[in-house]
Amino acid sequence: MDMVMKFGASSAVVIFTKSSCCISHTIDTLIRNFGANPIVYELDTHPNGKQMEKALIELGCHPSVPAIFIGKELVGGANEIMSLNVRGNFALSTVYNMHEEHVYVYLVAIL
Repeated sequence: MDMVMKFGASSAVVIFTKSSCCISHTIDTLIRNFGANPIVYELDTHPNGKQMEKALIELGCHPSVPAIFIGKELVGGANEIMSLNVRGNFALSTVYNMHEEHVYVYLVAIL
């Protein structure tokens, strides 16, 4: 479970998928349409995929994929993401870092 939480916190948006899951592909596309660039871990091709899938199930993901982390928090699966989208509870947050002179854009889920 620690590995999943570590990977889930590694980026603003992280998606755990399987390459054969069409719903995972749909959720990835939806999130990218908001301008986010998620890190995607395909469990069926990852060396520790079976352990990560077991950990996602223990965290309450049924089915195990897709599982989406936003802002280092487990938001849930496809049902939760689609519900947030339908209710209009996704927003882009822009942060300007003066020291690096960069603008960062984050996808925010308003729960």
